[in-house]
Amino acid sequence: MSREHAPLVPQAVPADLQAALAGARPRLGSFGQDLRFFTSVGSTNDVADRLALDGAAEGTTVVADTQTAGRGRLGRTWHSPPGAGLYASVVLRPGSTPSPALWTLVAGVGLADALRRVSGLNVLVKWPNDLVIGRKKVCGILAEGSASQGSIRHVVLGFGVNLRPAAYPADLADRATSLEGELGRPVDRGIVLAGSLEALADRIEEARASGIGAILDRWRALAPSSIGSQVEWRSPDGIRRGTTAGIDGDGALLVTAGGAVERIIGGEVRWM
Repeated sequence: MSREHAPLVPQAVPADLQAALAGARPRLGSFGQDLRFFTSVGSTNDVADRLALDGAAEGTTVVADTQTAGRGRLGRTWHSPPGAGLYASVVLRPGSTPSPALWTLVAGVGLADALRRVSGLNVLVKWPNDLVIGRKKVCGILAEGSASQGSIRHVVLGFGVNLRPAAYPADLADRATSLEGELGRPVDRGIVLAGSLEALADRIEEARASGIGAILDRWRALAPSSIGSQVEWRSPDGIRRGTTAGIDGDGALLVTAGGAVERIIGGEVRWM
């Protein structure tokens, strides 16, 4: 997908988002202090990346009602119907560590805990970047880094939460769900946004202050599918199949296959 090049003028932040952020302000740190709201953009990650390249501070947040070219991992399209979801990206300036892959897991823990608190639903994480209820996806995460001379200049952490039922494409209809669809009642998007930013701020501060060991332990507790699930993936030798055996300290998925444990750090994994 092409980057956002034309100047974009943000709209006024809707009153419901303003009210929720104001109530959570003491707990947000720098997150959401500078919030750019758009009715429609190509991709919130692209807008946040451009802002970061122009010097935007950590915590700068981009929110949109819809994305016309949202994307997920491996360049997949992220279906972003108007008014049905919360589509947001946050600028981080982490220095050299951890890697964007690990920020994805850190964000997964923060967002899962946030959605569990605001909804009461049993939201779980699924390697590497999905949040699920049952076997259906309710949120996706995309962390993209920009590096210079061996140091990460910034990371854009994007997430999309399905708030309301929507007419998803046929190939997604049986694999997606929403908070309102699960609850059977309306969900306040401002509370979801404020809770998400608060949880992300907490987890990112924890990662910087104490490392990510405890966060990865929490990720493991929220990811029952990471142990004992049958998966298949493409390797240089063709399609492989194995059984998940957790993650390592670098966030790689461990899979037992043919009597050996293999590390999967990228590419397509199909859960069977």
